[in-house]
Amino acid sequence: MGTNGFMEFRIADTFTDSLARLTGDEQKSVKTTAFDLQLNPSSPGMNFHRIEKVRDRNFWSVRVGSDIRLIVHKSDASLLLCYVDHHDKAYDWAERRKLETHPKTGAAQLVEIRETVQEIIIPVYVQAELVLAPKLATEPVRVLKPLFTDRTDDELLGYGVPAEWLTDVKQATEDTLLALADHLPAEAAEALLELATGGKPRVPKPTMAANPFDHPDAQRRFRVMSNVEELQQALDFPWEKWTVFLHPEQRQWVERDYNGPARVSGSAGTGKTIVALHRAAYLARTHADARVLLTTFSDTLASALHTKLKRLLAHEPRLAERIDVYSLEAIGLRLYKAHVEKLSGPAAIASREIVRELLKESTGAVGGHKFGLHFLLTEWEQVVDAWQLATWEGYRDVARLGRKTRLPEAQRAVLWSIFERMRAELRERKLITQAELFTAMAAAFSKNKNVVFDFAVVDEAQDIGVAHLRFLAALGGGRPNALFFAGDLGQRIFQQPFSWKALGVDIRGRSRTLRINYRTSHQIRTQADRLLGPVVTDVDGNSEDRSDTVSVFNGPPPVIRTFKDEGAEISAVGNWITECAEAGILLHEIGVFVRSEAQLDRARAAVEESGLPFKILDEHVETSSDQVSISTMHHAKGLEFRAVAVMACDDEIIPLQERIETVGDDADLQEVYDTERHLLYVACTRARDQLLVTSVEPASEFLDDMRL
Repeated sequence: MGTNGFMEFRIADTFTDSLARLTGDEQKSVKTTAFDLQLNPSSPGMNFHRIEKVRDRNFWSVRVGSDIRLIVHKSDASLLLCYVDHHDKAYDWAERRKLETHPKTGAAQLVEIRETVQEIIIPVYVQAELVLAPKLATEPVRVLKPLFTDRTDDELLGYGVPAEWLTDVKQATEDTLLALADHLPAEAAEALLELATGGKPRVPKPTMAANPFDHPDAQRRFRVMSNVEELQQALDFPWEKWTVFLHPEQRQWVERDYNGPARVSGSAGTGKTIVALHRAAYLARTHADARVLLTTFSDTLASALHTKLKRLLAHEPRLAERIDVYSLEAIGLRLYKAHVEKLSGPAAIASREIVRELLKESTGAVGGHKFGLHFLLTEWEQVVDAWQLATWEGYRDVARLGRKTRLPEAQRAVLWSIFERMRAELRERKLITQAELFTAMAAAFSKNKNVVFDFAVVDEAQDIGVAHLRFLAALGGGRPNALFFAGDLGQRIFQQPFSWKALGVDIRGRSRTLRINYRTSHQIRTQADRLLGPVVTDVDGNSEDRSDTVSVFNGPPPVIRTFKDEGAEISAVGNWITECAEAGILLHEIGVFVRSEAQLDRARAAVEESGLPFKILDEHVETSSDQVSISTMHHAKGLEFRAVAVMACDDEIIPLQERIETVGDDADLQEVYDTERHLLYVACTRARDQLLVTSVEPASEFLDDMRL
């Protein structure tokens, strides 16, 4: 029996995975059976059947319907839901597995029985990669060395490799490793992939847990369901595994105590948003009366966070009530009205269009210079307004980190006369900018020391601005655990870099990089990563090392194609979309991205070619269940598809020629190139299994970097 005298009821991640693959009606029947099992496993109505050929005699089959069978592992102490499928497939799964406690780590594992695996098959698409060109008879045949022959059995066991798989692991080469990893427990697969890429696996400290299910590595795949509500939450969204199962490394950063601001980073697909959501829930759960702010830079992403948080806390409504989910802009306006407006009067926010118009007027009034409107607008947004520079001396002496164009003092004086007019015009119209609003709030909160939110958790933190960070620093007030950021410097597409430390947010020593990629196949990730360097460093010298990131599943290599004209590209992408749909990929699992609105017609034409319904996503980014999604790259954040086509990657489209033509010098040019690379990286990493990247001659130079 479990510690409380009752049989412990658990589910395994293999069960939720298999449940997600069933039809809606089949899932309903399985859920009913699962609830009955939880409430009364010994009910006479339960049909437990012995499975004749199993090695593990604790595996039983439970009849769900005429052909659906639920595989459970039943002992005196626990009942574990392991797998569900049609009769023969379910029995086959059980016959090839056993539940055991690992002899070295002490973690409970579902182990695939080695002798039931005939051979480890390298997928066809991997074989195709290996034989790219016929070898001449005179050429030496490439012989791949085994990767782990110098590793002792004891070391490999320490990583969680099951004893019966040691021989296969020692024979693994770089061609067979990913196929082998599919047969191993997750902690063993991750450690081997890390070793193969030159990294050093983190081995969890041995735990004294008497129960093998309590080991950190067991908790990533087995979860006790202590009541019906917990089980219902797990089964309502079986594809959203993150609500139930958390990787030990993710759990570590979620539950850690920090004595100052902390940041978790990692490349696309490593689960940063998952950590942010669980961190917000953890803080609310462990601090009974605390108010938590969960925020990000756009309304679109805030809406997605809100949906995910509702799923995570579906059966803890009281907890959810203490977590406010808003975009920074939305929470900024609310707090300004509540705390600042009574002192400085009501605020009307100047839109970007108004700012552009006023800037045009101020420029015309000053005259006698050659500064273009684009340069002036970015100088205003990234220097004058961002840092809230109110005097000529302030502007003259500011360290222009984000704006690298070198300006002599005389030119700065001309610029300041334009910006001074601009500021006066805004005051005249009783308008303030977003940056002014957040800076005013930062000053107000710093002065009165009121704690508005006990904790703030910020997702997509790489795209927050100077004034936002000032405001968050004041909100945190230097308290332990008050500020937690999640983001990826490699996905910075909206903000110029600036020093966080200079604004009082010093994350040195409290910055961690997630390394396990759950979303993107090994093949897509390795080629997308070629768009970025192996290490990305911020202005304060905090580095994110991406070189040891590992993807835990295989897929076909991305296809990169260049066509003679748009018609040929449209036809090819249309055919590709049709093939995806015919291969069983659902319409809402297909996404088509282009650089800007100007290329949306090309994407539309390609999907029309396939004859399938589609939806062009706006800033709300709501995908539809029976339509292919079309979007610009700027709306790609937070989205995920099984198959992605990135179209119109032509020269002069990405990087965008209009941006290149407006830069002041080489350093500014580098910044344009970096953010354009980040855009393409974000679009490509929305793909889980299939990625097609297309262009018309001449193609973007970035595609050369992506090609292996």
